[in-house]
Amino acid sequence: MIIETSAVRAASSRLEGRVRRTPVMQADDNLWFKLEQVQHAGSFKTRGMVNQILAAPAVPVAGIVAASGGNAGLAAAYAARELGVPAEVFVPVTAPAVKVAKLGKLGARVVQVGNEYAEAYAAAVVAARDSGALFCHAYDDPNMVAGNGTLGLELLDQIPSGFDTVLVAVGGGGLIAGVIAALEPAVRVVAVEPVTASALHSALAAGEPVDVPVSGVAADSLGARRVGRIAYEMAVAHRTPSVLVDDQAIVDARRRLWDDYRLAVEHGTAAAYAALTSGAYVPAEGERVVVLLCGANTNPADLA
Repeated sequence: MIIETSAVRAASSRLEGRVRRTPVMQADDNLWFKLEQVQHAGSFKTRGMVNQILAAPAVPVAGIVAASGGNAGLAAAYAARELGVPAEVFVPVTAPAVKVAKLGKLGARVVQVGNEYAEAYAAAVVAARDSGALFCHAYDDPNMVAGNGTLGLELLDQIPSGFDTVLVAVGGGGLIAGVIAALEPAVRVVAVEPVTASALHSALAAGEPVDVPVSGVAADSLGARRVGRIAYEMAVAHRTPSVLVDDQAIVDARRRLWDDYRLAVEHGTAAAYAALTSGAYVPAEGERVVVLLCGANTNPADLA
């Protein structure tokens, strides 16, 4: 499925006044950070989740059900609270405690099951079927993708001088698919994935989405076992490249974002910046690069 720019524009209108227009920070002459970690509920996924619920023909009395490594669940819980509907969120038992605690504060019923996102997803699908609730996919849904892409439209307004490339951390692919829809072909979009959770990279190599093993420091937010069909098809259609970064590069990039800019982000978010700091992606001379800092649901104690 290909998501058109028109769908992103429609989502932007639908989300007006419901999500934050997050700021852009110029870090160097040809480098900007899109500070999406200050979005409601701490990540870009709030855009897509609110849009997914608002675009549904109706929300059942049972409310919504979502599965998440953490961030999509937080977005679902926030969106449900703001829109006045019940939410049940399934997360793996390995989800960071900071994310689980925040889910409860947002009013969602939290169910922890399995060791990774795929197991929580399977349980959530069954629960939604049994209760009649609206199942809200964490990434592979056209309205989720279109909502996420609205941050790309903001970038066009926020950097009027223009930019050439956007680096996007990828798990299931709901963010990169939206950014591609919003910006391609005028802007090059590059996927960045952990070596130990490379669902899109592996799919592009195999010629179709495939299951991959998932582990590493960023698995709580980039831990999809299989990339979404929408992201895969969008990446193929636009010849989106994917670069890989290892755990140490991610840890180092996260530390540098704090030390150099006082930006506290989660490891999955730091993966995008790690592409630059590790040399996995080397910009051409004069290339203007935006790094999407997409989530902040982390325990910052180790940054002190």
